[in-house]
Amino acid sequence: MDQLKCTVIIPAAGKGKRMKHHQHKQYIELKGKPILVYTLEAFMRCDAITHIIIVVGQGEVDYCKQEIVQPYSLDKVISVIEGGKERQDSVYEGIKCIPQETDIVLIHDAARPFIQEEHIISTIKEANKSGACVLGVKVKDTIKVVNNEGNIISTPNRDMLWAIQTPQTFKKEIIKEAYEQAIKYKFVATDDAMVVEKYADTTVTIVEGSYGNIKITTQEDLMVANALDL
Repeated sequence: MDQLKCTVIIPAAGKGKRMKHHQHKQYIELKGKPILVYTLEAFMRCDAITHIIIVVGQGEVDYCKQEIVQPYSLDKVISVIEGGKERQDSVYEGIKCIPQETDIVLIHDAARPFIQEEHIISTIKEANKSGACVLGVKVKDTIKVVNNEGNIISTPNRDMLWAIQTPQTFKKEIIKEAYEQAIKYKFVATDDAMVVEKYADTTVTIVEGSYGNIKITTQEDLMVANALDL
């Protein structure tokens, strides 16, 4: 793994409407620093990561460089670019900026600052072996499938259900070619693995993560995050 060149794409173009905050969620301060900084620092500390690409919202490139990258000396960041209308569009913009020498591509939520180095490395190792993997945790609650009328129509086997997190990690050629097909055919996915599931002849595997690897989406998430160690 020492010879692998690993690039992480951080989509940070979301507006975070569910947070109901005047700032976009990735820029909200958590214990004195923007959430995005903690996320980036986690990848800065990981020796396996070679490059970082940040994809931000329209008009936010200079802000991110001046308020995030420069003050916190995030020198693995090679590009800060504008994203597209949807997260999928933003990820594709990031993919187009991946250095030629990259072997493995990781895609990680900007507002998921509690990612641990061991899990970053685990996904890199698995993706290098299988081609594509996601981080996730087993579902603890019973899940019900409910129709539009509010009626329960089925109860999936909980043993087969996982809550998917990030990073989602891939060999470069696999994620690049899958995204090119998705953009070409206007296929909309809810995560990056779904693009690979649709357009690559590769089985996506799962790496067990941590329940602490939360995504900060709502005010309640922010309260939880303030109670956790960073």
